[in-house]
Amino acid sequence: MIELLHTAFIEPLGQAFFVKSMIGGTIAAVVCSVIGCLVILRKMSFLGDALSHAMIAGVSGGYLFMKLIFDVEAYAPAMLIGSIIAAVVTVALIGFVSNISRIKEDTAIGIIYTGIFAAGVVLVSVFHEYIHIDIVHFIMGDVLGIADSDLWVAAIVASIVLTLIILFFRYFQITAFDPIMAASIGIPVVLIDYLLTTSVSLVVVSAVSMVGVILVVGLLITPAATAYLLSDRLDRMMLLAALFGTTSVIGGLYISIWLDSSGGGAIMLFCTFQFLFVLAVAPRYGMIAKKLRRMRMIPQELTEDILVTILREGGKPVSEQVIKGYIHSHDKYLSKGLRLLTQDEMLISSDGGFKLSDSGEKEAVRILRAHRLWETYLQKVGAPEGQVHSIAHHLEHLHDNEAIGYIDGMLGHPEEGPHGESIPADPLQVAKGKKFQLSLLRTGSEATVTAIGERAKKSGLKKGNCIVLESRVDDGETWVVSVGRRKIRLDHSASDDIEVELSGNNH
Repeated sequence: MIELLHTAFIEPLGQAFFVKSMIGGTIAAVVCSVIGCLVILRKMSFLGDALSHAMIAGVSGGYLFMKLIFDVEAYAPAMLIGSIIAAVVTVALIGFVSNISRIKEDTAIGIIYTGIFAAGVVLVSVFHEYIHIDIVHFIMGDVLGIADSDLWVAAIVASIVLTLIILFFRYFQITAFDPIMAASIGIPVVLIDYLLTTSVSLVVVSAVSMVGVILVVGLLITPAATAYLLSDRLDRMMLLAALFGTTSVIGGLYISIWLDSSGGGAIMLFCTFQFLFVLAVAPRYGMIAKKLRRMRMIPQELTEDILVTILREGGKPVSEQVIKGYIHSHDKYLSKGLRLLTQDEMLISSDGGFKLSDSGEKEAVRILRAHRLWETYLQKVGAPEGQVHSIAHHLEHLHDNEAIGYIDGMLGHPEEGPHGESIPADPLQVAKGKKFQLSLLRTGSEATVTAIGERAKKSGLKKGNCIVLESRVDDGETWVVSVGRRKIRLDHSASDDIEVELSGNNH
């Protein structure tokens, strides 16, 4: 067993080409993986593919230039400069096409990179007597045959790019997550974008000569995507991506030796299986975790029905059997729903039953308010009387603040539903310490005026007035407020334009 392990793991380390491949591949993997995190966050994955394919034109141009002008073959610096020029031209053309036309950037990338790649292929075929480039080698790479010059270029480029990322990390981070906010605080977003694109170009150009187009794109995207499944912090994501890139190279190289297969293919295969494994077991975003969350989930309608049922019982402890008498559609989830609501501190277990906590009561009031507003709205639009309640029971679960606020305002902020039941105020809006429209006050509430808009200037109210809302008149279309012994009548528009804050005793 020990001899087998020695043969499998130790002997390859004694071969110079294997060690050189591991060093070169690791350098490429680390820098590709780190900058790949920014690439996938900025949704630029396709750009790396474009740059790597466009390099064939740059390499061919550099090769041809040196051959025709200086009669020098395969001069690495010229090919590197040509590759960088091709990358810059590719990025410039993509920006030009997407900016002057209705073509989106992803479409422009597809058009430009295939065109420049094709130009490189045509250049190689037309001048084949001068350009001796193996396009298959260019695409597939030969990570097991890395030259010393490739190692030096990769190391220098990796040092430059990683230094730039460290120095400008905060700028890259802010522009990656919120470019609009970054621009608003004075960060030169366009300059940071160009810096990122240039860095990606350098990484691609330096790595393609070692590992080929396919492996460069894979190392740029897959380790970063793997790390993205495990972390929401960019710095940790970059460290994890570098780790996954390194393990991909080491694991892939060993597999290529054991199976006598292509080094680049084995590395990318290991990298992909590594991604799939993390995709399955990631504690938060993995498939297994997602499946377990779904198994623990209960219908939202059930939890809301439980809260409203207990609210209707007037504050006394309500047993599970009583709740079950009102709720029939989710019987099998009821016990789990009660348990989860208790764990979330929406319910309090008390005297063999359940009571609402403060947060649970607020949520229940919001749902009940939505139900009665929907009932009022359905009656107004002419829904059949016998179906108003059942339809509203389904619609009450659509209680988005903005939507319910719109319906409330359109109905004139009614205080009673069609069956004479009171419509509660929104407990999250009409509460102590909150400022809100006077039109949202309920009869008998005391408040202090905090602001008066243009439409209410002639009302006679002043900022700082203590008011009490009397019963509304004119079918609820006129608000009557008392200021001391004075009574002031306000229409809907004026009531909406006065801001108040609760004070005194309210209910």
